[in-house]
Amino acid sequence: MQWSDQAIILGIRRHGESSAIAEVMTASRGRHLGMVRSGRSRAMQPVLQPGNTVELTWRARLDEHMGEFRIEPLELRAARLMEAATSVYGIQALGALLRLLPERDPHPHLYEALAVIVDHLEDPADAGELFVRFELAVLNDLGFGLDLTECVATGVREDLAYVSPKSGRAVCRAAGTPYADRMLALPEFLALEARRAADHDSLAAAFRLTAFFLNRHVYEPRGLKVSSARDGFVNAALKALKPSSSAA
Repeated sequence: MQWSDQAIILGIRRHGESSAIAEVMTASRGRHLGMVRSGRSRAMQPVLQPGNTVELTWRARLDEHMGEFRIEPLELRAARLMEAATSVYGIQALGALLRLLPERDPHPHLYEALAVIVDHLEDPADAGELFVRFELAVLNDLGFGLDLTECVATGVREDLAYVSPKSGRAVCRAAGTPYADRMLALPEFLALEARRAADHDSLAAAFRLTAFFLNRHVYEPRGLKVSSARDGFVNAALKALKPSSSAA
């Protein structure tokens, strides 16, 4: 058995005296593990770093075997990703999210999104917004997608201000205001026709929104804890952005 694909390194662990087990997100075959012979050599260590894009060939006698990777570097980002807290925590948090999905389950749109995010992790506003959208995409692929396109109560698509914690669907301001204390805020930048980018307050609300549904549908039912890297990323992203004067 053999195939080749592009991939982004998610993680690495030691294997024996000189080899390593690489965990990657591939363009067409999902998250995949494979052994890299001499993966701990001086030549390979800079390549096998989270965030790097590589060309890999996988070989195994049977499809169900872990198999071996032969890896060639395409884009080495790891050194740059060490320069900002959002990058350091972000690449770890993205890997933790992808581990919620079954191994070898294709998610080409998530690979494409991951490739975009890793190039913007140094910018807190861009990284935060892209990360929230990535969490929403993972929720959708796990079968718990949110519907933020129209009001669940009235069907209107304008002035959507809340999300129902029960249904995971948007609620317009008029229908939701009487129950605002029971609702989750829908940040404006996540609205269907958003015209504003994320700022500190809307990003904080978005992180609360995705955290609520990830905890409810994924972490708690599986008995898992939220990745500490997510907390580090959220704190770093929000710290770099100034709260609005009304929230100060």
